[in-house]
Amino acid sequence: MPEILTPEAVDFITDLNRTFAPRRDELIAARAAKRSDVAMGRKLDFLPETAHIRDAQWQVAEAPPALRDRRVEITGPTERKMAINALNSGAKVWLADLEDANTPHWHNVVSGQENLYDAVRGTIVHTSPEGKHYALRSDVRPATIVMRPRGWHLDERHIDVDGRPAVGALVDFGLYFFHNVRELLARGSGPYFYLPKMESHLEARLWNDVFTYAQEKLTIPHGTIRATVLIETVPAAFEMEEILYELRDHASGLNAGRWDYLFSLIKTFRDAGEEFVLPDRNTVTMTAPFMRAYTELLVRTCHKRGAFAMGGMAAFIPNRRDPEVTAAALEKVRADKTREANDGFDGSWVAHPGLVSVCQEVFDEVLGSRPNQLDKLRPEVKVTADQLLDVKSTPGEATFAGVRSAVDVGVRYIQSWLSGNGAAAIHNLMEDAATAEISRSQLWQWVHNGTVLSEGQVVTADLVRQVLAEVKGSLSGDHLEEAAELFEQVALDDDFVDFLTLPAYAKID
Repeated sequence: MPEILTPEAVDFITDLNRTFAPRRDELIAARAAKRSDVAMGRKLDFLPETAHIRDAQWQVAEAPPALRDRRVEITGPTERKMAINALNSGAKVWLADLEDANTPHWHNVVSGQENLYDAVRGTIVHTSPEGKHYALRSDVRPATIVMRPRGWHLDERHIDVDGRPAVGALVDFGLYFFHNVRELLARGSGPYFYLPKMESHLEARLWNDVFTYAQEKLTIPHGTIRATVLIETVPAAFEMEEILYELRDHASGLNAGRWDYLFSLIKTFRDAGEEFVLPDRNTVTMTAPFMRAYTELLVRTCHKRGAFAMGGMAAFIPNRRDPEVTAAALEKVRADKTREANDGFDGSWVAHPGLVSVCQEVFDEVLGSRPNQLDKLRPEVKVTADQLLDVKSTPGEATFAGVRSAVDVGVRYIQSWLSGNGAAAIHNLMEDAATAEISRSQLWQWVHNGTVLSEGQVVTADLVRQVLAEVKGSLSGDHLEEAAELFEQVALDDDFVDFLTLPAYAKID
């Protein structure tokens, strides 16, 4: 295996942390201040002080050849076998995930970088305990690697910089960039990234400064790095153009997700009253009015600025033992991808190699021989702040089945996470941390708003604890007790923790 924590690499990430960690700390504090303003009744809106950016004529840098066709992107952790399967899947891009589909167990952090090192060089191989051999196929073009580092909020306690933990995002970015940038360029690709969990254009400015600094340090041409930003927080939805502007020399596009966006909405407006209370999470689709406003604004914003608009995740795992379930799910996937392609998205995500062909067929029908549809400008789209926040028009109800599902999936996922697996197959879906976040935050919101279920019951902490005891009794395996305790904490404590991975990280080595 390659050596990752070389003295030179550690010096590089130490330098990044000394230079940028103080600004990271300030921006995390600014998030809390903005949330406090919302709690005091301030309405989120487009920023008046940046109207000149939204009104000006500018474009992001033209995409490099390796990123011009992104019609199918497969996501997944950097675990060795899954990495090989993703690279062999036929997808145009592999989102190599060091964030929500990973866990920050130190072994995962280091081995993920080792696997990426080999993947970049085309030498990645794996032999399973059963003797099955995995290697890159010669008849398939490997997917372009786009790596997702951890969000700004997470530290890396295994690396000490002047007496404090390093910033996880800078560790992930720095190690990958340091070890692989020249090899990537020699192979006609480049250092490409997905940036998660941002809440403002100032956070994008910080990333841009990190990119500029890192390129200068290693004498790499300015603009070599390209980044796609996940618009998965409600505050960021009001700053899409500003985020692209701050990253314009390094920007590649924006992505519209689902679970993290819903989680952010609940977190931001958790104590803002009934108008922000959502029904069962599984009934909130991308066709809900506030979600349509968000996705249409994203497509219009991206194409106005020459950036790619990337669609959300199809998380279904094909079930070989139940072809009827698989057929029904594939039809839903096809319908969802058809909506995205017709809306103007340039590509979309899948979580399993078995879904690549479905997504490919849908986007092939719309794109034909074109690599993307940046020319679909959507000038008719006009989205207001009220439309982005029109949660009360969402169809659906809160049900007892929804309570039980939230507890069941949340506990199962946290149990998997504590075991070191951040991509968990649960009920025919590939789930990551966003699933547990929306599950626990929705219960918190229902309890604190006294939500009445369709069956007439009021959601109380006692009701959730009763369901939690029943769910726990039906499960088994390692870390079950810890998972149930942690889920109860993050779902029911009066003090809402911003990310469940923060207390979860304290429980692992």
